[in-house]
Amino acid sequence: MPPPSTEVSAGSGVILPDVLQPGLALVFCGTAAGRRSAAERAYYAHPGNLFWRALHEAGLTPRQLAPAEFPQVTRYRIGLTDLAKRHAGNDDELPREAFDVPALIVRVERHAPRLLAFTSKNAARAVLGRSPEYGLQEETIGDTRLFVLPSPSGQARGHWDIGPWLALGKLYRAVNASQRVAAERGVT
Repeated sequence: MPPPSTEVSAGSGVILPDVLQPGLALVFCGTAAGRRSAAERAYYAHPGNLFWRALHEAGLTPRQLAPAEFPQVTRYRIGLTDLAKRHAGNDDELPREAFDVPALIVRVERHAPRLLAFTSKNAARAVLGRSPEYGLQEETIGDTRLFVLPSPSGQARGHWDIGPWLALGKLYRAVNASQRVAAERGVT
């Protein structure tokens, strides 16, 4: 499998590189790297963050990956990105202009994953322009379906619910199965 593409050059002030390529079934989109993630140069790196555990529990990865292993998610047809590529910190510390929704839309349209899952309502709200419920949304970006998850951040523990993550895992497996059937039939 080809290595993940980095959408922006190393000197452009990007905190974490995108892990994106064509053919992904699922891309996770957070708001911005937290301080620990920025320091370690790894997605969802804080020990209190449940992201990597939730991925495994939802059946999206065969084992729990460590944050430093984030480039390996493409093996499972999964990608990673953030709304704020040049800022780090908690959502309430980020300037409003940090959320680059047009750039996210360009990335999603370019790579066309089957699903885009927001790892917080804040990220989803910035893109959708409304306060969403957890789960699959009516809106799409091109042919990409949108899904909203509870934040895995330790600071959002009071809102944590593995249920939407499990539902996403089921949808991901259905998407993968349909793509395999289409590939076997020669349909793209």
